[in-house]
Amino acid sequence: MPADPRLLRAFLAVAEELHFTRAASRLHVAQQALSRDVRRLERELGSELFARTTRQVTLTSDGVRLLPYARRVVEAQDALLSAFGRGGPARQRSAPEAPLLVDINSAGLISGLVLDRARELAPDSELMARFESGLTGAAQEMLAGRLDASFGRFAGLDPAVRARLEQQPVRYEPMAVVLPADHRLAALDAVPLDALAGETVYAGAGNPRTLEWTDLAVRLFDGRGIEVASPAPVAIGAEEFRRVMARTRTPVLAVVDFPAMPESVLRPLVDPVPLSPVSLVWRKGLVHSGLDALRRAARELAGEKGWLHRPAHGWIPATDALIMKCH
Repeated sequence: MPADPRLLRAFLAVAEELHFTRAASRLHVAQQALSRDVRRLERELGSELFARTTRQVTLTSDGVRLLPYARRVVEAQDALLSAFGRGGPARQRSAPEAPLLVDINSAGLISGLVLDRARELAPDSELMARFESGLTGAAQEMLAGRLDASFGRFAGLDPAVRARLEQQPVRYEPMAVVLPADHRLAALDAVPLDALAGETVYAGAGNPRTLEWTDLAVRLFDGRGIEVASPAPVAIGAEEFRRVMARTRTPVLAVVDFPAMPESVLRPLVDPVPLSPVSLVWRKGLVHSGLDALRRAARELAGEKGWLHRPAHGWIPATDALIMKCH
């Protein structure tokens, strides 16, 4: 069976580094993607190429046997690309990178903090903010190539869409509710979920770009006597939010970092603390120094701020917990 040269490049990188993390960094790919390519090559050849332990990676006898053939194939491919003016991987990587388009949903959220840190880590990369308002909508933009990365609830996407994307957990973000300043619950420092029984709460119903958020609300409100508000046009901007809130007086499901709105108060939800699982999401196969910086920034901030510490009595759907934990 003919072997894809891309798989042979993955094999060569690991064979020369004898370390999957260093090999992935060298190829500018995710370690998971590199491991998948090596396993696929092993399946296609019907041979185990590496002996892996928790401490080291070594070539098997079949791996040693494959090494010279893999080098000749890769060298031949590089020569072919060079002859037709395209250059090999090293030349391609040295070409100027296009800007990385990053959806941060809206100003003031943790996604903006990650983007700021990434810009500090990669000052030579151009990372440009976009505001897509919803991971469902952003995912379609990513798959169409009009957007490179976004943030949101990965488990809320259709499985067929998730299969074409990668994700890295960033935070279990506590949820909150936005109330009119004179609402009966506004005087509380935190709002118990049971106190919302009988209320109708807006959670983006009818907005095709935020289906993952509405689904999370439906799961949270189920059995608690809380209704999801009927579909309504999205209020864009603080003044429109104020006007609509004054007219409808409908509480709005949010997160604790939701920006302040006029004539409204933001109150965290408790008993239990509902959690919105936030992941950094990008298109499978994307290679960009800006993405590397984003991923590093997310890891650093999560560690510094304890974003991935899940409260003992926090609420999260089982599917979300599994996806966040299995990464």
